[in-house]
Amino acid sequence: MRLSEEQEDAAMGLRAGGLRLVNCGTQAYRLDGYPEVRVLDADARPVARVAVVHGSGGISTGVPGMDRPPEPVVLMPGESASFPLLWRNTVTDGAAVDGRYVEVVPRPGDAAVRLELVHSLDLGTTGKLGIGPWQPARTAP
Repeated sequence: MRLSEEQEDAAMGLRAGGLRLVNCGTQAYRLDGYPEVRVLDADARPVARVAVVHGSGGISTGVPGMDRPPEPVVLMPGESASFPLLWRNTVTDGAAVDGRYVEVVPRPGDAAVRLELVHSLDLGTTGKLGIGPWQPARTAP
């Protein structure tokens, strides 16, 4: 499996992006539901102050793909799936969170895949990251 970032959009403190997983193996790979996601700091240590929630989680409304119900996705070799990310870069009081890496467990029981991010998860002081369910990727990686 190979993990990569998708394009990020940002406006008025609201951030939306996504992560893509490519099946580099020789067998079909079945995904269902949500991945497990952990945010890591610049030293690749887990950031304790981050809550990862399924869906938009009150971060915003009307973001495509965030609150859709999960459906199984089967990836044949070379195919990819993605899931959306949503967060706010709001800083009020305290130390801001700046995730530089993520670890993603695609499905229960699998090993985590670590990715160094090109665009950091600048969560500010909100401490909340919304993730959508796995869905077939719309374009080639």
